[in-house]
Amino acid sequence: MEKTSNLLIKLSRRLFTDPSSQEEFVTALTQPQPFHPCILWCREKPDEVPFLVETPTAWQPKFIDRLALDSKPGQHSLHNEGYYYCLDFSSVFAASVLLTIPSPVKVVFDMCAAPGGKGIFAWRLFQPELLISNEVIGKRLGMLISNLKRCQIQPFVVINRDSSVLAESFAQTSDLVIVDAPCTGQSLLAKGEKAIGCFHPANINQCANRQKRIIANSAKIVAPQGYLAYMTCTYSPEENEEVCEWLIKKFPQFEAIAVEHLEDYRSHLTNLPCYRIFPQDKLGAGAFTALFKNTETGIKNLLNSDILENFTIMKLPS
Repeated sequence: MEKTSNLLIKLSRRLFTDPSSQEEFVTALTQPQPFHPCILWCREKPDEVPFLVETPTAWQPKFIDRLALDSKPGQHSLHNEGYYYCLDFSSVFAASVLLTIPSPVKVVFDMCAAPGGKGIFAWRLFQPELLISNEVIGKRLGMLISNLKRCQIQPFVVINRDSSVLAESFAQTSDLVIVDAPCTGQSLLAKGEKAIGCFHPANINQCANRQKRIIANSAKIVAPQGYLAYMTCTYSPEENEEVCEWLIKKFPQFEAIAVEHLEDYRSHLTNLPCYRIFPQDKLGAGAFTALFKNTETGIKNLLNSDILENFTIMKLPS
């Protein structure tokens, strides 16, 4: 425990120059407090919302509601009927970079999709012709499929392939690729959950290398003039800003896009426009997010229907 605490303190000093901010960050992770529940309306809101709704942020989309602390939206019948999806407001923050993307967005590719929240956010925002939800970890597929079916997301397909295979099979086909990357999950501590070894340098470096591989393969799927959204629920710069800087060097055709409504949350740890919230901000357990555009010109490739059909393990047509 002492070693973990020392690693946490070292991280706080890397993230914040102000000692009071360092202390607030450490306290938020070692003495977690509850956050407001949040729901994403998959359909139009009923005339009477059965929860007490908090005042929205200036950038919060209308299909999102933050609820009173004592709300239990997961236990309401509207949840079972698929009217809304429950998520952490940190996820809303991360996904809000998508609000910057102009319509139409016809094909959305969610690379690390389970449990489904970011893909559902994109579907609600853009109403694409197709949502492709990929999840490489087999034991997470059931949860993903259940959420997409319950929320009546359509049309969608669920696939289960490594990103390297997908980069080859779906090169330059998608208007938007979302990478909610697997990470050390340090923000779990702010929720009172466990994230064993999340501050250990070896685990951080292992995750960062995996993230670079996934984002590189994902970049190859983005169509010319399309977008790539990268996000995590962890704090280490190696998994966040440094991955984004690596992407720009590896794929110079990608440009980091400034997100005006998140300017107050811009990271000071890089010159690129990247954005963070921390648990002491009281909006959620914490998140990192960035948006990139493929500046190449040209015509996007059509999806190969035979390959897509071969990869599909679950689909719900329109």
